[in-house]
Amino acid sequence: MDEAPRRKGNARSRIGDPLFKWLTWSFTMLVLLILGGVVFTLVEGSIPVFKTMGLDFLITAKWNPVTDQYGVIVPLVGTLVTALIAMLVGVPTSFAIAFFLTELCPYFIRQPISIAIELLAAVPSIIYGIWGLFIVAPYFQSHIEPVLIAVLGPIPVLGALFQGPAIGIGMLLAGLILGLMILPFITAVTRDVFSSVPAVLRESAYGLGCTRWEVVRRIVLPYCRTGVVGAVMLGLGRALGETMAVTFVIGNAHRLSTSLMAPGTTISATLANEFTEAVGDVYTSALIGLGLVLFVLTFFVLALGKRLLLRAGH
Repeated sequence: MDEAPRRKGNARSRIGDPLFKWLTWSFTMLVLLILGGVVFTLVEGSIPVFKTMGLDFLITAKWNPVTDQYGVIVPLVGTLVTALIAMLVGVPTSFAIAFFLTELCPYFIRQPISIAIELLAAVPSIIYGIWGLFIVAPYFQSHIEPVLIAVLGPIPVLGALFQGPAIGIGMLLAGLILGLMILPFITAVTRDVFSSVPAVLRESAYGLGCTRWEVVRRIVLPYCRTGVVGAVMLGLGRALGETMAVTFVIGNAHRLSTSLMAPGTTISATLANEFTEAVGDVYTSALIGLGLVLFVLTFFVLALGKRLLLRAGH
């Protein structure tokens, strides 16, 4: 009586297991093929600008479509600076919110606050850009930047970052908007990994007389350091590739400046602004070359994040 169902189950396994293996292998290869196609397209499209400019494309700051002179330094520096500002703003704020939600927040308001923060991730980036340009930038120009110039401007070395006219838009504002945009992503992941710490570890630490800060520093963070690094890398990847919000508030100027309040540009903002206006093979190739540089930069960031995750796992 039991032999027939057993034989039928074995037959399904003999068919289902190889089929499942084949499907998963096919999907994996498809993703790799798509990635390879993206890389091939970027490399092929970048060849004309490298033939024209050579390695100067990677080391010069000049960007002049009229004379077909292009350099990646200005948008690359803008990308790195705005991402750094975003991380300096977003990471501590996200960690503080995650600590509050998991360690201090009363239970009855924990869920509403969590939902409100996660809703920030659903706001389209262009909405952040419009809000930053029409609401934040005028306030920034009239109230924040004059204070920064007056207080921090006279300080040697540091003051060079906060000098110049108060115009509202610039790399500082772009970095702050990016920091707000990456906040819900880092907060959501960090909150979840903090919540995964077994309650017995926390209770044991409290029983030994540890304070809340000592519990977080000595128990929570070491236990979930892998997830914390992953959350930071997720936020950094979002900051490096953000386009529309940055395009609205960064000023889109191809020039280097020591002041964070000066207009600048990023790789993504340059692509968004100029791709539809690109005339000529070299100009188009220069923009594709910017995309290749951004791809390589993101790849190394993710590779570094993976290495940190592997080291944290040991």
